Amino acid sequence: MTQQQIIESPRVPVPFLAPTVTKQSWSFMIGSALFAGGTAISIWDLGSANLTNILCFIGAWFFTAAGLMQVILSGNASVPVDYGAGKMFRAVWLAAAIQSFGTIMFNISTSAALTAKTVRAEERLVWNPDAGGSVAFLISAVFVYVAYYREHGRIWEPRDSGWWGAQINMIGCIAFAVSVVGAFVRTNGSTADTALANWGTFIGAICFFLASMIVLPQLRWNRHTP
Repeated sequence: MTQQQIIESPRVPVPFLAPTVTKQSWSFMIGSALFAGGTAISIWDLGSANLTNILCFIGAWFFTAAGLMQVILSGNASVPVDYGAGKMFRAVWLAAAIQSFGTIMFNISTSAALTAKTVRAEERLVWNPDAGGSVAFLISAVFVYVAYYREHGRIWEPRDSGWWGAQINMIGCIAFAVSVVGAFVRTNGSTADTALANWGTFIGAICFFLASMIVLPQLRWNRHTP
């Protein structure tokens, strides 16, 4: 999330379907809360596995909506340069596009989790897309750092909410990657480490919630003038 994107004018009415940083942040927050709630049910045995799958399924759709808004808000994909082909991808757009791809992978994974009946289906349609989405999130998090450095000229700025958002987002992406390791499907249909899978997802979801909340334009520390 770049600082320029955080600036929103409260005086200008925005159509309901028009993407804004506020809508993007709330979509990520709702999706994260659903993922955290779903895995909490599994961790503390508060309900059935089907309820966990349903909550994560709904949460993935909020992730996807937020990801698409993020791509639109990131602006043009390329920028003119005076070397090579004369154009290069913008890091902020790459971060948004790759993360959006990851959210779609989570859609596939959480949808299949509701219907998969065989080990083969769990491996191909649940674990593989989940792993792909987690890798995409990790790559996206790296480009967030690149984008932040290009905009600010430095990588250390703890007084900036965007900097904190980048750090927390990276922790969340790492946690999701760890959860994928624990969720690996064995030949007998069991997961490699259920506790690791659940806790990784839970911690990652909490991090994504905080990373999205911290850059809400309505918060005092984000009320900058252009």
